[in-house]
Amino acid sequence: MRSRSTSHWLEYLTEAGLVGLVMIIACTLGVVLGHPASPAVHALPDPFTRRALLGLAVGATVIAMTYSPAGMRSGGHLNPSMTLAFLWLRKVRTRDAVGYVAAQLAGASAGVLVAWAALGRRLAHPAVHFITTRPGPAGASVAFAAEAAISFVLMGVVLLVSASRHAAWTGVCAGLLVAVYVTFEGPISGMSMNPARSLGSALPARELRGIWIYAIAPPFGMLAAASLLRRRAADSSAKLFHSAKVPCIFCGQGLDPARPGRAA
Repeated sequence: MRSRSTSHWLEYLTEAGLVGLVMIIACTLGVVLGHPASPAVHALPDPFTRRALLGLAVGATVIAMTYSPAGMRSGGHLNPSMTLAFLWLRKVRTRDAVGYVAAQLAGASAGVLVAWAALGRRLAHPAVHFITTRPGPAGASVAFAAEAAISFVLMGVVLLVSASRHAAWTGVCAGLLVAVYVTFEGPISGMSMNPARSLGSALPARELRGIWIYAIAPPFGMLAAASLLRRRAADSSAKLFHSAKVPCIFCGQGLDPARPGRAA
């Protein structure tokens, strides 16, 4: 029987693996839909069309991750901002939040490095540039506001749907929002919403000038949503899809009595 002090390493490693896989897929899509020598770029010269395809692919990836066995196990946060929002709502313990954030940062960095090893110079090409997130022509202040706004809406939707009778659709709603954001908001801020995702790309690209935007705005937006909807979110889950058949470190479902239950 596990002691109360045991850390949830399986969940942390699962979260890291999911984030890493998302970054590998995103980097691959970035090369396929962004590199000048890619057949897809020649077949689809319109940037909006390529961005829409990228949005659909990334959104579908988020949905697939959420409802996969691994996603159901970890909760599929994939984002330090979301983990911190759930921590603020006292649905995640501090120790688990630290474990998740560390796993997300490590997973994102590892995913980009694996993609770099596989894709080589194509990922480093200026047109792809390790899929870094950069402010659009309107500048840093507009990018910051946009990142905060889209993060606020995403977290608000996650909390409201998760607390409703349609809770099983939370992951679908999140994935659809990501698809819309990539398509329409991408040119404004690069569409991050995720400090781990931005840092994972910025480090190998050696481009940290605007990283403060993506380190501050997404957590600010999601924490604002969590604060505003705190009462409405009382019945929400810290998992994007909470299956009755999968153990949950957040509410204690399926765990032995020696392990902690709901966050307090």
